[in-house]
Amino acid sequence: MKILNGKDELVAAVGSHLGYSDWVEVDQARIDMFAEATGDHQWIHVDPEKAAEGPFGTTIAHGFLTLSLIPMLSWQVYKVEGTKMGVNYGSNKVRFPSHVPVGSRLRAGVEIASVTETPAGHQVVARVTVEREGGEKPVCVAETVSVLVF
Repeated sequence: MKILNGKDELVAAVGSHLGYSDWVEVDQARIDMFAEATGDHQWIHVDPEKAAEGPFGTTIAHGFLTLSLIPMLSWQVYKVEGTKMGVNYGSNKVRFPSHVPVGSRLRAGVEIASVTETPAGHQVVARVTVEREGGEKPVCVAETVSVLVF
């Protein structure tokens, strides 16, 4: 984990790739819990028998499940010391270039794209790329936006 000591080191990290998270497995139980939480019970996610005959040969994770893993994965990559709080402000761009078959292992790489001082705090845009172990393309590419208060 990369530790950035305060806003000066955060600003200095703009343009830097900070590293990668640990791998996390996306099993059917996680997919089913996400389906239950969101009400998205499409067969391609929750019906292994039907999905086995579908286009991917197995169930796949929801794109938004993959996106929802970004905070957990990013927190494994870096931490900014000296903050009073951090708030999720949203995302500028999100894409799902590839699917996530059940049983896949994912990890995230994080790059600080920009840091802008605002009246609310320091707005941090991070480019997060989630990859699947053995995959040819990323499974999620997102620009996340957070506000850190020092």
